[in-house]
Amino acid sequence: MKTVVVGLSGGVDSSVAAYLLKEQGYNVIGLFMKNWHDDSVTISDECPWLDDSNDAILVAEKLNIPFQTVDLSEAYKDKIVDYMFNEYKNGRTPNPDILCNREIKFDIFLKIALSLGADFVATGHYCRKDKIKTDSDSPIFRLLSGVDVNKDQSYFLCQLSQNQLSKSLFPIGNLTKPEVREIAAKQNLITANKKDSQGLCFIGKVRLPDFLQQQLKPKEGQIIEIPESFESYSINQPTFKSLKEELAFRALKIKYDCSDGTVIGSHQGAHYFTKGQRKGLAIGGTPEPLFVIETDVVDNIIYTGQGKHHPGLYKSVLLLKSSDVHWVRPDLKIELEESLKVMARIRYRQKLESASLHSTSDGIYIAFNSPQSAITEGQFVAWNLEDELIGSGVIS
Repeated sequence: MKTVVVGLSGGVDSSVAAYLLKEQGYNVIGLFMKNWHDDSVTISDECPWLDDSNDAILVAEKLNIPFQTVDLSEAYKDKIVDYMFNEYKNGRTPNPDILCNREIKFDIFLKIALSLGADFVATGHYCRKDKIKTDSDSPIFRLLSGVDVNKDQSYFLCQLSQNQLSKSLFPIGNLTKPEVREIAAKQNLITANKKDSQGLCFIGKVRLPDFLQQQLKPKEGQIIEIPESFESYSINQPTFKSLKEELAFRALKIKYDCSDGTVIGSHQGAHYFTKGQRKGLAIGGTPEPLFVIETDVVDNIIYTGQGKHHPGLYKSVLLLKSSDVHWVRPDLKIELEESLKVMARIRYRQKLESASLHSTSDGIYIAFNSPQSAITEGQFVAWNLEDELIGSGVIS
């Protein structure tokens, strides 16, 4: 009998994952990861870890499976929280959930599970995996979208390796969220009607400025509005000698200056804001809502524009440094000067968009067929072939 350690989070998805695995004949062990202790920055009643732990215990008792709690808070701080602070400090926008999956759930947690004699770890992610045979003795594992298009979470697993996938199970990937809740209700699991957790992985929904102020201190700076007529938006493209030259030009980041717009207010720290952000500016009276179009953490300036169609929000080409590119399917990696048509997204729940990858000496350029809103440095872009996620990278 194969043994599976399920990451019981105290939510309905992992609860049903554990139930299904037991029904399939696996020897199931429930393991709760305690990764965060500080409730001072979390919003009341949003994903408190103690309530989650208690719910996980009750689910394990109901399913009659062994249960343990592991404290990974030190590793979580080192690998996720410190990374977040550093990224925001440098004016980038991190995705802690993706790093949490790569560094915690499918690395440290996986190693603990294997030390307990497990053959696999399982989570309640809405995604699927399968394997295909090759000429060699080692199969290739594929990371596939979840059947529920509204809940597909393959994007959050875009940094997993073949080895990590080989040891992972995703029992609810073929189900929709309503089907998962129905199963939980039929089994009288306490989590059947529990709201989905929101916010940061294992921390919950936070007041981000409060959270960041633990290390990044407030510092007053200017908010500048850039008009749609800003001349750099309409600059004529030069004649390009090569595709790489054109891609490099289109990937360039627009540099704003105080003299390019009008000072319309002040803020308490450019590092608290991210491109595309609308809330938190505390400025009213404009004909259209203001959006952050750029942040400058060196000079502590936020540049804004009116309306979601402001040209400062849009870009169609982005660059990934070679060191920041990860192939879930290494066998599909493109070599220097090769290209590949894919479907890609730059954030969770964004619909997949047609794009092409181009491998150059600069790194990999991703050219979208349509301009994308709020492409943000530090976030992850992931790319698919049909319903299979094959690679990802950190936006430069």
